[in-house]
Amino acid sequence: MLIIFAGLPGTGKTTISKMLTQKIHATYLRIDTIESTLADKYLNRESINDAGYMIASRIAEENLKSGNTVILDSVNPLEMTRRIYRKAAENACVPFLEIELVCSDSVEHRYRIENRKSDLSGLRLPTWEDVAHRHYEPFLTQVLTYDTGVLSAQDIVQQIIKEINTIKVHDARNL
Repeated sequence: MLIIFAGLPGTGKTTISKMLTQKIHATYLRIDTIESTLADKYLNRESINDAGYMIASRIAEENLKSGNTVILDSVNPLEMTRRIYRKAAENACVPFLEIELVCSDSVEHRYRIENRKSDLSGLRLPTWEDVAHRHYEPFLTQVLTYDTGVLSAQDIVQQIIKEINTIKVHDARNL
């Protein structure tokens, strides 16, 4: 299965996707890691564009074809990249689950943005102004949305695991 996270910076994608990775023993792919490596070693930030998303989708597809569950952690703001991720799952003949994280508490969201530290060399964290004005397209597909301004990370992970188990049961019935 491919589990695709999306959401603005500071909504908890990395925290929740890492927790979920440990709980279900999945392969974890983070766009920030790919892009910061490219920016740090190979390309300037402006020439990266969608390279991280393309690299992640190819690595995800290879892992899916090998029988691994894959978790993709990225802002994923565009329908174009969401479609590329869904295509990777389709090519590997596995189901996918799209999860969008939001933070309805703007004071909390801003606090997270302004007080976090980068854990990756070469990764420039966005400012609150960057996040507030980020282009982010609405989903055109069915997506699970969780509000990290209301629910704890642990509660969200438990709800996602229930959804995964429902999909696996449904998938097994269709074999």
